Amino acid sequence: MSAFFLIGSVIVAEAVEIKPDAINSASLATISEEHAAEPSAGPDPAIVRLQVLLDRAGISPGVIDGVHGRNVTKAVASFEKMKGLPADGAMDPDVVSRLETGGPIIETYTVTADDAKGLVDRIPEDYGEKARMPSLGYTSVAETISERFHMHSNLLNALNPGSDYAPGATLQVTMPGAPLQGKVARIEADKSAGLVTAYDDRGVILAAYPATVGSEDNPSPRGTHKVKGVARMPVFRYNPMVNFKQGKNNKILTIPKGPNGPVGSVWIDLTKPTYGIHGTPDPELIDKVESHGCVRLTNWDAEELAGMVKPGVIVRFTN
Repeated sequence: MSAFFLIGSVIVAEAVEIKPDAINSASLATISEEHAAEPSAGPDPAIVRLQVLLDRAGISPGVIDGVHGRNVTKAVASFEKMKGLPADGAMDPDVVSRLETGGPIIETYTVTADDAKGLVDRIPEDYGEKARMPSLGYTSVAETISERFHMHSNLLNALNPGSDYAPGATLQVTMPGAPLQGKVARIEADKSAGLVTAYDDRGVILAAYPATVGSEDNPSPRGTHKVKGVARMPVFRYNPMVNFKQGKNNKILTIPKGPNGPVGSVWIDLTKPTYGIHGTPDPELIDKVESHGCVRLTNWDAEELAGMVKPGVIVRFTN
């Protein structure tokens, strides 16, 4: 339930140089409706700042890329809802004042030898080829670092032009929030909004994440279900007679674990058989592609949510 189809053109900003100081000193007050209507050709310092601050507040913008879009707008609206403000997604002074918490947005990070461990040469598209691999790890140190700091690789490259990402290299990276701590009592997966929202037992928003929720051909389940359990770094059992048909693969396959596996780095199992909330090998495509019925989040968002749920947590699907 984790393969996907492209449902619209995905615009990825070209890697252009952007200065850390410009991001650290950027003002959210400069962000206007024009940002959403006409996204910048490259990463905008103010949008990078906004995305990092939203991430720190527990409202995920998805991949931090410095480009305004649907995931940013709905993250702002979720933040407003969490704070009891009109949820219009607009950057008014009240939103800006509540988001600005101080501290640098960009800091330095030194690449370690561990960052280069467990890499693979490539990730094949074909599930049969995937099944023959020992693992589905990252394909480069740059990909490892990008995911650790919730960044798009283009933004990482733009902040570090010419870097070889070798152990010992000093990089400029975003500083998103630490994983949230809390107890989720209820999850809502909204297909039309492309959003997963987690609530505590008082009905207060704990976190919100951009999400891919099913597709027209393979819809997500309806109604209310429950969390059954959590599996971290799961293998993926491909069964074309139960799930979907991928390529020419007609047999049951066991696809190895890894962050670039079909369900990413974590699987939150639901009481509805074969359905779950899971990560993805392609975080930049969240809410830009369709899924085979499951709920797909970025790996880091799925991991954070997994740390706050237990068996029995209610999951309600809406359209």
